[in-house]
Amino acid sequence: MTQPLADLLPGGAGGGGVRVWLKSADYTLRLLGNGGDPWAGAAQYLAYFSQAHGLLRPDVAVVEVGGLYDSWLVRHPELKAELGAKRRLAWPLRKWLEAEPPRAILAEVLAAVVAHLRGQVPLVLAMPSPRHWLYRANVLAGREDVELDGDGIEDAAMYVADVLRSVSHLDVAGLLFEERDDDARFGPLEVERYRPVLNVARHYRWSVALRLGDAPLAAQPAIEDVQALIGPAAAIHGADVATGLDVSEALWAGQEIPARGARQFWFAEIPREQKPESVLENLARLRAQA
Repeated sequence: MTQPLADLLPGGAGGGGVRVWLKSADYTLRLLGNGGDPWAGAAQYLAYFSQAHGLLRPDVAVVEVGGLYDSWLVRHPELKAELGAKRRLAWPLRKWLEAEPPRAILAEVLAAVVAHLRGQVPLVLAMPSPRHWLYRANVLAGREDVELDGDGIEDAAMYVADVLRSVSHLDVAGLLFEERDDDARFGPLEVERYRPVLNVARHYRWSVALRLGDAPLAAQPAIEDVQALIGPAAAIHGADVATGLDVSEALWAGQEIPARGARQFWFAEIPREQKPESVLENLARLRAQA
């Protein structure tokens, strides 16, 4: 079994092999996707993934689960009409995530990716956080002015947890939940509302990383629940877990990269329209400093 991601982060028991974590799906899909949909099946996804992985050589292999569900909605437009069938806050997300075919595709894709990686780097499943996904599902259902509440967020976490259980037999090292950039409108982030997914992660020994948006944390999450926080320096200052310092802005502007602390790694999102030469040059600069 793959080591939990937490063991591979700086300060972890596995020697801190993760120094640079990349978010690259938008960029690599533009560069390598040839206008097709890699989520059409496991063979298509592996062809795309293997090229992207070979090109960027990341310390963390990331599969964007949110991309699968976006793709499914595009290919099944009749589902979008059903998202607003009931007024209950969590209904659109429940309807979006409950279908079995996307889960089957996800399991096939992950099995193919695990076999390709052969344990050389940790495999992380990235997706919108329950709060982020809940909001997006309601917007797709035509509810632009939706107000989120704690019970709805907990229901959303339950539906996300159900998707994760469907791939629990696969060799996953961790999960990344990403908050919406402008999530301050929803109030402080209460990580405890994500209890259903946190419990699933703990049960299957999956480490949890949380990429913060603009909203402050209502309270620092416990180390047994969240093993890494990712964000700008101000957002992660004082955290008692491994932290990912988001250096995206400085990296692509050609500016000096902030130094890493003892328990820090660098996190960088590659802009979709970035030129390949610039990407390789700046990643080499980042890795040299690492």
